[in-house]
Amino acid sequence: MPFAGRTALVTGAGSGMGQLAAWRLAADDVRVVAVDVDEEGLDRTTRRAPQVESVSADVRDAARIEDLVREVEHRHGPIERLVNAAAIAPAGLLGEQPLEEIRRVMEINYGGLVSVTKAVLPRMLERHRGDVIQFGSLAGWVPSQRLGAYSATKAAVVTFTETLAHELVGSGLRFVCVCPPVVDTPLLDQIKSHGPKSLEQQPRIRPEEVLDSIEHALDRGQLFAFPGRGTSTVWRVRRFLPSALWRRIDSLESD
Repeated sequence: MPFAGRTALVTGAGSGMGQLAAWRLAADDVRVVAVDVDEEGLDRTTRRAPQVESVSADVRDAARIEDLVREVEHRHGPIERLVNAAAIAPAGLLGEQPLEEIRRVMEINYGGLVSVTKAVLPRMLERHRGDVIQFGSLAGWVPSQRLGAYSATKAAVVTFTETLAHELVGSGLRFVCVCPPVVDTPLLDQIKSHGPKSLEQQPRIRPEEVLDSIEHALDRGQLFAFPGRGTSTVWRVRRFLPSALWRRIDSLESD
């Protein structure tokens, strides 16, 4: 991709999709600033790609993020790609899940994404150039028992990104909201013990497939990317036959 020598900011870069995105960008000679609260994870990221600069920061801290964006652009030049991959996925029945936990997942997965996007966006708009990559999820379109809190955050990401992209048509910016199904990343470890039974029956796609779908969507000018075989079909069933899909989900949980 014609992106070598430019600067990218990647959140959630201490593990999973954010880490892989940072490695792939670095391999393409992109200056990458990797952001996470997981300092051990960031160390793993930079050990494999020493050219990546790591910064420990909480995406919920809007003031810290504003300062960070200014620092990055002062030292490295314009941030021309933002990858918002920071997320957590605590699972459980909504009626039993602690209120503080539900609030925390919304503050990180949605509020943090908004904070980082708002910090980077004005400078991109001034230059009429930039890529904004938001990690949604198929779970943002297709909720299921025991993942209600997580699904709500991803539904918020979908709505935020779709609205923002339409508000900024003609700005020169490119937006992609990638909505994968189950991906083989460490995030699954947070879900397993309290997550939906159906999760074990769903095939996992490779993280590389998710990143490939992002580039494909950017090249084609598509707002949404649905990586994985059958993902877009599930999305359509949810839109047009929601009751049928819920019957299937409910049956899997009752088995």
